[in-house]
Amino acid sequence: MDNRNLQTHRAEVWAREAAYEPYVGRWSRLVAQEFLKWLAVPPGSRWLDVGCGTGALSQTMLQRAAPFEVTGIDRSEDYITFAREQVRGERVYFHVGDAQALPVKTATYDAVVSGLVLNFVSQPPQMIAEMARVTKPGGTLAAYVWDYAGKMQLMRHFWNAAVALDPVAFNLDEGRRFPICKPEPLKTLFQSINLKDVEVSARDISTDFKDFEDYWSPFLGGQGPAPGYTISLSEEHRTALRERIRAALPFALDGSIPLVARAWAVRGIR
Repeated sequence: MDNRNLQTHRAEVWAREAAYEPYVGRWSRLVAQEFLKWLAVPPGSRWLDVGCGTGALSQTMLQRAAPFEVTGIDRSEDYITFAREQVRGERVYFHVGDAQALPVKTATYDAVVSGLVLNFVSQPPQMIAEMARVTKPGGTLAAYVWDYAGKMQLMRHFWNAAVALDPVAFNLDEGRRFPICKPEPLKTLFQSINLKDVEVSARDISTDFKDFEDYWSPFLGGQGPAPGYTISLSEEHRTALRERIRAALPFALDGSIPLVARAWAVRGIR
């Protein structure tokens, strides 16, 4: 692994909320709405948000799912601090904790969910097993991840251009690195812990950027694999990447960039 590769992997610590929001956070809020609509968990349920990050999914639960209570857990103290500041209410709680060893009693929650986290833990089967442990019998267990190899277009355009310019980028491409982010692996994972009625569904949202700056600037924040790779480049190579992406994007007549982001969602009954 060369120096740029090392720098990129260091940058994959998801802990800086100011960089996360313009890059993925604004879109994760939209896909969270589609995810919860699909789950259709009854009002008055107790929810656990595993790997809650900045609290986007937890906040959407409060706004749209009529919960009795929402608890969010994340290993990043910075994210938990941010979530506590941004998502307030008598029915919501945030705690620091490991998704693969949840600090929660067995069979506690009616719905245990996770958004955009599963592919970033070292042992996804352990995370799912822990989520199942803390779900009540008959409760819902669900997760969603970006379709990195397909219709998560903002990242697909980035990596297509990066790989064309630099062989190093091939092994950093999330579409290649995260084979779990496809329907069959997700379904197999949930079936492996004997959940009932396991189902996978595509959740699509529009990710329209007002102009190229709106698209490009989040890649300079260093938050996540693609931005980490971007800041590892020399100014010359970064410029070359920027211009190759610009040439490939589908601009509308008004200069905006209409794209689609697809997430694969999976659910089962405990």
